[in-house]
Amino acid sequence: MTATPVTTHQKGTLLLLLVTLIWGTSFPVLKDTLSSIHPSVLIVVRYSIAAVALLPWLRQISRQLLRDGMILGTVLFLETTCALTGLEMISASRSAFIVGLNVVAVPLIGALLGKPLPRQILVAAGLAATGMSVMSWDGGGLSFSDVLTLASALGIAIYILFLEAIAPRHKPLSLAAVQVWFVALLGAIWALPEVMHQGINIGEQMPSLLYLGLVDTIGPLWGQAMGQKWVPAREAALLYTLEPVFATIFSVLLLGDGLSFNGAIGAICILMATVVSRVRS
Repeated sequence: MTATPVTTHQKGTLLLLLVTLIWGTSFPVLKDTLSSIHPSVLIVVRYSIAAVALLPWLRQISRQLLRDGMILGTVLFLETTCALTGLEMISASRSAFIVGLNVVAVPLIGALLGKPLPRQILVAAGLAATGMSVMSWDGGGLSFSDVLTLASALGIAIYILFLEAIAPRHKPLSLAAVQVWFVALLGAIWALPEVMHQGINIGEQMPSLLYLGLVDTIGPLWGQAMGQKWVPAREAALLYTLEPVFATIFSVLLLGDGLSFNGAIGAICILMATVVSRVRS
């Protein structure tokens, strides 16, 4: 009996799921690191580590690669800055749930740009938004940190849509290299007043920073660029809705965060949304 060959779409889906899993591990690590390091310092050290590791992939840089990498790098820097600043004041799991709202923004922005909006994507987006709302709600109105995190979600949606157009034009690691170097440069400008005062804290947090730079930065940037060559942006965004589920699991394991009844219901809605998104119309 001949085995059915794995399609590029299936490979892309599995790759993006792995990216989402890695992102899920980052929230508790980031939350712990931010307890002693300013967000600007975290960005410059994290992306500098990634930039040095990706230096060999800058050997054949072109004007188009530089332009596209700077565009993506700018969006990446802004959304990361908003997310980290917001994460200082809210829980890791709450941050992950709000960031996950990019699943709604991607198809809606895409529709504004003239992309088709299949019915099952609307249903899945509604389920995902409901799930993340239930998981994140713990009473009270939106705080400034929540608003910053929502801005990060919008930035991620824009990044996903830009990446869909840009990724096919470049080698994934070369594109990632330009992005991290540009983010590191912007981060250095922002972090300059803080770096001089946090040398000891940086040393103490170096294991976490190495993980964030080498695994959580390079891995997803490469995986996204490769996976989104084969998976449309609207489907990629729905796969990314599993991020708060993974983040909650790792927050429970690493930070001792509890999973409430609302959290469990929200997680079920998100899983249902992912299944619905895979149904072809």
